[in-house]
Amino acid sequence: MNSETKNLYVMYAISYLQGLVFYGSIATIFRQSRGLSLSQIFLLESIFTISMILLEIPWGYFGDKFGYKKTLTLSYFLFFISKIVFYNSNSFLYFLAAALIGALSISGISGCDSALIYLSAGKEDSDKAFSLYASFSAAGFFTASFLSTFMIKVSLNLPVYITIFPYGMAFLLVFFLKDVKPANKELRISGSLKTVLKNKEILIFIVAIALISEATHSICIFLNGPKYLEIGVPLKYFGLLTAFMQIICIGSAKAYRIKDKFGYTLLFKGLIVLIVICSFLLAYVNKIFTTILFIAVIEGAFAIVQPLSMDIQNKSIEGEDRATILSMYAMIGNIIASFVNITIGKASDISLGFSFIFCGILSLTALILIIRWSKNWREQIDTSRRLQ
Repeated sequence: MNSETKNLYVMYAISYLQGLVFYGSIATIFRQSRGLSLSQIFLLESIFTISMILLEIPWGYFGDKFGYKKTLTLSYFLFFISKIVFYNSNSFLYFLAAALIGALSISGISGCDSALIYLSAGKEDSDKAFSLYASFSAAGFFTASFLSTFMIKVSLNLPVYITIFPYGMAFLLVFFLKDVKPANKELRISGSLKTVLKNKEILIFIVAIALISEATHSICIFLNGPKYLEIGVPLKYFGLLTAFMQIICIGSAKAYRIKDKFGYTLLFKGLIVLIVICSFLLAYVNKIFTTILFIAVIEGAFAIVQPLSMDIQNKSIEGEDRATILSMYAMIGNIIASFVNITIGKASDISLGFSFIFCGILSLTALILIIRWSKNWREQIDTSRRLQ
């Protein structure tokens, strides 16, 4: 096994382990049980997002200048520490420390993991690698969601405590990685910024993906629970529904095969159309089956969009500053996310139905931008369909 293939297997294993967030379904309840109010929880989320925006570019630059493995080693170690701090938190300041350490670690991973996977897989197989990377994360979260049903019966603390261990194992696995390119200490952030600003088409794509990402995230994470309660789904089934949605997301492992058949642009447009339709319909449906179906379609559609979008972002980069530019892309997405989250929150104050309509409008805007971007997409792999 060569070092590039070994890198991919290690990253898949890390993706699975970091999907094992056993407290995912009770994250808010756990924080409240440790003394936080809802307003404090949302304040922490805002601080977390702002921290991510500020840290993305410095970490990407560090990765290109000193090596991806060194950056990922530091970042995964910090992620491990953040889970320990989170478990031991019992005040706002402790949870703030956990959030800041988490932001520091995630912004370090962002860009470097994608760059390492892309260079390890190679341009021709990168779509498959990103699809598998996403599906392993979904598989991990499915496992955690299913097992957490039993852990929660013991105590709220147990799933949070158990989550520490897979994150420790993920940190240890980083030592088996091998850098795919030498560090470049001559890089300048200003040069990377000029490269990003000159590529207008990829900026349109980044904005579109950020909009569709936040719209789907809001529906599948924050709005689904109130909707389930509104139509009469018992709270005890929420964990099983979360696990069911992750089974659908595991299907993202075959995203690259669907792309081979339809091409990037047609596939993106088709999937976002589905998200737009289902988002609007969720504002009006009141049947359990149709509600679950529409949310599942949204979850599954974005599970295919997300890894392929990472492939396109990597394909847009030709220089030695890959992690820096990817971090700039992520920073743009985070800035958009911070504004979108506020607007969706305001929409939910009006009514639950209007919040779904607003997510539909955001998704429709993303569709328009994708159509605009697709007119100038010149990647050879997308100009004709591959024959199976």
